[in-house]
Amino acid sequence: MEQYQYDTKVLNRMKRVEGQIRAIIRMMEEGKECRDVVTQLSAARSALDRASTIIVAKNLEQCIITAQQDGEDTSETVEEAIKMLMKR
Repeated sequence: MEQYQYDTKVLNRMKRVEGQIRAIIRMMEEGKECRDVVTQLSAARSALDRASTIIVAKNLEQCIITAQQDGEDTSETVEEAIKMLMKR
């Protein structure tokens, strides 16, 4: 299987999520209000969902281009991407 190259923007997005998670842990260790912790958890989850969507979309785009160049049917590729997105 070939190695996938992730976009720098997606990697940076994931690093921001990592920072959010570290901040949430710090908030919990410091005994911050539950509401504040849950708000930050929700923000981190949304950021992860967006990153996941971007990764699947870029991968789908590349898979479709490759399949079309090879004269293959792309419906299976699209179906697989939809299933990946539905798992979230």
